[in-house]
Amino acid sequence: MTFQRRLFLYFIGLVLGGIVSYFIFGQRLFNTGWMPKDRIRLRLGTTLIKARPEAMGTLRSWDADLGTLRGRMPGADVILRETEHHGDSLFYHIDMDVKGHPAELVVLAFKNYRADTTATLWALNAR
Repeated sequence: MTFQRRLFLYFIGLVLGGIVSYFIFGQRLFNTGWMPKDRIRLRLGTTLIKARPEAMGTLRSWDADLGTLRGRMPGADVILRETEHHGDSLFYHIDMDVKGHPAELVVLAFKNYRADTTATLWALNAR
């Protein structure tokens, strides 16, 4: 078998494998929703429903609410190296713009999301 024939058969296998993968995985094949930052953004975008009074006061002074933060979460930047671990709690640091104000959010969530699915806005600091 010549090299050209082997190369041709290799590319046919590559194309057929790609087609089969697309039918098995669908659109998940092309997104990065499984990456750590994307998983955190997805989790916080759906579970951020509480806030400490201090953070809520700052949020109200910026004419925003928790719905605004949840809506802006897909475009936020999660800073993984600043994540704090305290027992069963995780404090995520997130950079985002809140109604034109550059801000750093500190969000509390539990490691075991099955025990408590809610996330709490712990602090909201201007950058």
